[in-house]
Amino acid sequence: MTTTAPQPAASGTRSTEKLLEVEGVQKWFPGRRGGLFGQKGNPVRAVDGVTFSLGAGETLGLVGESGCGKSTTGRAVSKLIEPTGGTVRFEGRDVTKLSPRQMRPLRRELQMIFQDPYSSLNPRHTIGTIVGSPFRIQGEKPKGGVKKTVQDLMARVGLNPEHYNRYPHEFSGGQRQRIGIARALALQPKLIVCDEPVSALDVSVQAQVVNLLEDLQSEFGLAYIFIAHDLSVVRHISDRVAVMYLGKIMELTDRDTLYENPMHPYTHALLSAVPVPDPKIEARREKILLTGDLPSPSNPPSGCVFHTRCPKYKNELSESEREHCRTVEPVLEEKTPGHEVYCHFPQVRSDLVVGEPVTGQIRTTKPKVA
Repeated sequence: MTTTAPQPAASGTRSTEKLLEVEGVQKWFPGRRGGLFGQKGNPVRAVDGVTFSLGAGETLGLVGESGCGKSTTGRAVSKLIEPTGGTVRFEGRDVTKLSPRQMRPLRRELQMIFQDPYSSLNPRHTIGTIVGSPFRIQGEKPKGGVKKTVQDLMARVGLNPEHYNRYPHEFSGGQRQRIGIARALALQPKLIVCDEPVSALDVSVQAQVVNLLEDLQSEFGLAYIFIAHDLSVVRHISDRVAVMYLGKIMELTDRDTLYENPMHPYTHALLSAVPVPDPKIEARREKILLTGDLPSPSNPPSGCVFHTRCPKYKNELSESEREHCRTVEPVLEEKTPGHEVYCHFPQVRSDLVVGEPVTGQIRTTKPKVA
């Protein structure tokens, strides 16, 4: 079988077809009690019933504080780890029950960019070997040869093609992440899961990588699941945003609605923490502080999992309303058209200003996706 280097997508409007459908996905890990020979404890519910969809050429941002399950969600969706429950449909096909052998052909369409550009590249392999490995694994023979195709990919992501025989340690962090992007792009995928691709990079380099991802999406019609904790960066690259907490999605809507009219108390707290590069605005902004520790995912609170840290629960609700939050779990449901919220008493907050990212180098408008 032969293949060619990635080709630009045809011009036009973004497709509305569902490329990916995730329904009730769970990933529970075995729990252990204390001690060297501790017995089995409650399972760790890293991801607990996540549901969303993704259209062709669309970017879905997954945000939340550390430990909320966003990276585990990305790995479960891409089948790098086996989901405990739920279904993942890629182009209408349920991939949750496929074996590694059956998944191999689908790896052409579904790739991943990892968070750490240092540990995700084999230090004993040259860049040519690393970027060309998808062709060997899939048994592909690119038109013009592997070396030429790899060098074309290197040039496209901003690397010098003459560095084909160099090793990862000879590159900076930003260059290594570009190598990972080139590797993910090699087989012309339709979906790339970006697992915090800029969090390990210097601030000055982050904008360059985000802009590169947007350019590649526009050129090749890629769909992204963009996992991050920097809300200002997510705002610029995402079409829709899902906010996660303790393995569940708290809020899911389009980018502009989330940042201008958020409804969930957890989203309010996250947005209030994003710095605004205007001292006058920053001085008068309300900072919503979440008190208490993050509950254990092996023993989540009853009812609404967020009620133990929810400022609205503590300060604004009546005792009967609090009892409802403690005992009845909300469902992620549509409160307004296209705006899903996991909350019994959502409230629109349009006063939480989120400014430009501190890098100041990320484009304020996304390129049009074919």
